[in-house]
Amino acid sequence: MTLMKTLLGAAATLALSSAMVSADPAIIFDLGGKFDKSFNEAAFNGATKWAQETGGTFKELEMQSEAQREQALRRLAESGANPVVMTGFAFGDVLNSVAPDFPDTKFAIIDVDWLDQPNILQIAFSEHEGSYLVGMMAGLASKTNTVGFVGGMDVPLIRKFGCGYAQGVKAVKPDATVILNMTGTTPAAWNDPVKGAEIAKAQKSQGADVIYAAAGGTGVGVLQAAADEGILSIGVDSNQNYLFPGKVLTSMLKRVDNAVYEAFKAGADLETGKVKVMNLASDGVGYALDEHNAALVTPEMKATVDAAAEKIKSGELVVHDYMSDDTCPAATF
Repeated sequence: MTLMKTLLGAAATLALSSAMVSADPAIIFDLGGKFDKSFNEAAFNGATKWAQETGGTFKELEMQSEAQREQALRRLAESGANPVVMTGFAFGDVLNSVAPDFPDTKFAIIDVDWLDQPNILQIAFSEHEGSYLVGMMAGLASKTNTVGFVGGMDVPLIRKFGCGYAQGVKAVKPDATVILNMTGTTPAAWNDPVKGAEIAKAQKSQGADVIYAAAGGTGVGVLQAAADEGILSIGVDSNQNYLFPGKVLTSMLKRVDNAVYEAFKAGADLETGKVKVMNLASDGVGYALDEHNAALVTPEMKATVDAAAEKIKSGELVVHDYMSDDTCPAATF
């Protein structure tokens, strides 16, 4: 069982009772909720795995608005939670100001690598490598020679997904067209499945027959629209193949669950003051193959993608990282 304290709107007080003062680990989910079937849910699954294996309990908070970030973080630190894990780069600036006030608390933050605090573990992923692999699959599966990408909030991190994807597509079909669209410029872009569906339909009208969604909860709308329109989609973060069996070509796995699990397992002994990069070689990213998409992925397709994966792991093949150089050699945003 988990020890829960869920935020129920902007008016939530976030008060933590004295009974909650303990050294239990804690996790704060970003906007979109812990059951977004994507990024946050992967984090929740990692925390749940730890609790099931150890019999331990953890505190959890769900964000309802941007204004709650600092208050949520401070309340958990004040409660004695250790470590405190955050999902998402949007916590970066807030954590940078809060962490010095709690030097004995260990913090871990996912998708951030620019902080300089002794009590913070920053966890970054090589999303461009995993996206390259699913891009290859999209290119190989496409019959129209046109594929799409729907990102959530237009930030460099999501462009990193899209750029990696475009490189993978072009690696197997150099003359393919890659349509890249973002959902919005505010955090609301993570939780707008209706708009995601609209973008997917627009991309289909331009010829796309495979669409990769890297948009949190918005992506569920992309996958739904693709299934309704008779084209293929690609999920992200969690394995989303089961949502529309036979319609989701694959999912780009971002092992946020492993990151949270390992942080909880380390507890107060979490090694901080550094950046941990989870890449393809360390199984931090990959692609999903299961009974829900097995009929869509031919042996030849799998062999081609797996061969590229081995080259990436060995360093023979280097996928361009948009965040290290904000250009994309395979497509334009």
